[in-house]
Amino acid sequence: MSKSFLINLVAFAAFGASFFLQDPIAPYLYYGGLFALSGAITNQLAIYMLFHRVPFLYGSGVIELNFEKFKAAIKNMIMEQFFTKERLDIFFQEEESKMDLAPLLEKADFDPAFNALKESVMESKFGQVISMFGGEESLEMLREKFTSKLRTSLVAIVSSKTFKEELGRTIVHSSLSSDLTAQIEKIITKRLDDLSPKHVKKLIERLIKEHLEWLVVWGGIFGGVIGVVSVLLGSIF
Repeated sequence: MSKSFLINLVAFAAFGASFFLQDPIAPYLYYGGLFALSGAITNQLAIYMLFHRVPFLYGSGVIELNFEKFKAAIKNMIMEQFFTKERLDIFFQEEESKMDLAPLLEKADFDPAFNALKESVMESKFGQVISMFGGEESLEMLREKFTSKLRTSLVAIVSSKTFKEELGRTIVHSSLSSDLTAQIEKIITKRLDDLSPKHVKKLIERLIKEHLEWLVVWGGIFGGVIGVVSVLLGSIF
């Protein structure tokens, strides 16, 4: 049972129970459950809109809309960190005919890719919602999970038969020079172009959706507290 479903179930149960109970507890359950359900559903809708486009709702589908930005960040990170001429010279001197690039990926810094994701999210309409729950700091808990999954995905790309065949052909027809670096950049670009916005959206959604469910939980909790407080203030004033 997911955390978001559980908080919605509890909120709905409290709301429903208010119709079968008497004062003084009924108003607290009614408004507490109603506000909790409203807060949880609102945040759940915001998370959905983060990954999916909703007609007539401006700003929805921010992941797909920023697809090219994510792809450019990944490409720049790959080329700048380990596909430089100097690194390639050292690598092929040490490894000779071996073409296992996975070890280089294990040492790569994936922070630029995550920063691009975080920046896009915070600049979107959903940045205001996330700001209510810690802002950028609340997204930092996803950094390690995101970089780990992204590293695994890129290792799968460079370990694929197609990539190795293309890299092998490049090595045969090129020298270890800037020309080789340019050819490898073309290979990386081609492989990234094979990824559609929907593929990237599913990848990111799989990485962080589990953690974003806490926004639903806290939305329900804060909504319930606001509902209960409103009843208390109403009884006082």
